[in-house]
Amino acid sequence: MVMPLVELSIAAATFVGTHFLLSHPLRAALVARLGEKGFAGLYAVVALASMAWMAHAFRAVPPGEGPLWDGTGNGIWGLASVLMLLAAVLMVGSLRGNPALPDPRAGQLAKAPVRGVFHITRHPMMWAFALWSLSHALVAATPRVLILTAAIAVLALVGAALQDRKKAAQMGSDWQDWASRTHFWPRPDGLLRAGAVAWLGGGVLWLVATWAHIPLAYVPAGLWRWIAA
Repeated sequence: MVMPLVELSIAAATFVGTHFLLSHPLRAALVARLGEKGFAGLYAVVALASMAWMAHAFRAVPPGEGPLWDGTGNGIWGLASVLMLLAAVLMVGSLRGNPALPDPRAGQLAKAPVRGVFHITRHPMMWAFALWSLSHALVAATPRVLILTAAIAVLALVGAALQDRKKAAQMGSDWQDWASRTHFWPRPDGLLRAGAVAWLGGGVLWLVATWAHIPLAYVPAGLWRWIAA
């Protein structure tokens, strides 16, 4: 039990660490040497290889070993389901008008009025991953799940903070203006202004993803948990 968890921890640290190194301190030098396409290829290979290692190490740990708390109750599942719905709304909303994504129009998008999920946070995609991590940690508090979800949460939230610094250096006043009109930490009152597209699209994504737990993990989630009860 100990050695598989050690391997998983090392694999998770490698997955997170290589993302940070390639995205920030090593990026400029590697782009200068390899070009944008070459760097993108290297980044993809390292990301996929480290993710595959982490997934392999995760599967090597017995799934039901030593949960730190009981995540099977309806209260915890209800909270996790709500968090996953919010994560889906943030994810769908993050795909439109996001100056943090690689886009030649990033400067123009940063100057636009704040719309949709950006009333909640300027890093909706990162917070979607963080909420995914929290919801899964709540209902499956085994060591292997906690290591995996902690890695994803650190990658998302530390990555968001580092992204602020990188974008400020790349985009200058455009990003600074965007940052002054948006928030790093999510604002609950922004949920009311997230927009119909984000809520409808997020709702569909949530329904499909929670249903997929049945054939993939043999565990009904979200509304399907109560329908199956």
